[in-house]
Amino acid sequence: MKIKEIITVSMILFSVIDIIGSVPVIISIRKNVGSIHPEKSSIVALMIMIVFLFLGENILNLIGLDVSSFAIAGSLVLFFLALEMILGIKLYKDEMPESASIVPIAFPLIAGSGTMTTLLTLRSEYDILTIVIGVLLNMILVYLSLKNLGFIERILGPTGIAIVRKVFGFILLAIAVKLFKSNLHF
Repeated sequence: MKIKEIITVSMILFSVIDIIGSVPVIISIRKNVGSIHPEKSSIVALMIMIVFLFLGENILNLIGLDVSSFAIAGSLVLFFLALEMILGIKLYKDEMPESASIVPIAFPLIAGSGTMTTLLTLRSEYDILTIVIGVLLNMILVYLSLKNLGFIERILGPTGIAIVRKVFGFILLAIAVKLFKSNLHF
């Protein structure tokens, strides 16, 4: 296990998880449902990623899905979240607001199809311990970001949040389209 590999894996996961870019989405979700539980979101996302790291491909094969189908489904969820951000409309409606910490924050925002397919890809290049350390480091950053969401919101202010929300909405939309396009095979 090398420090350079841990840093590389951590940076790859950081860019895919994109917690900083997700801040406007999470703020919007929090406004819709009332509260977010950083501990619950972080722990559930961590568990999803670790389980998927070890069993992901087997689970998908067991239910007759391939990684591409899973990634396309996740890209559609990200697409609709991006539309909410860009257009200022509300598509996500949760009957039980207390579950927003799990869906859509822990899954698919943090531990989404992009993250899961990245984990499967990383397995072919890096050892499991390096990937687990990279996941843990990212989950610490996710937790700190979620825990300090109010502080981040105060620093950005309403105008800053609106601007960041639109910009990252377009970025999220582009990620969704790229994920969809790269996994669409005819």
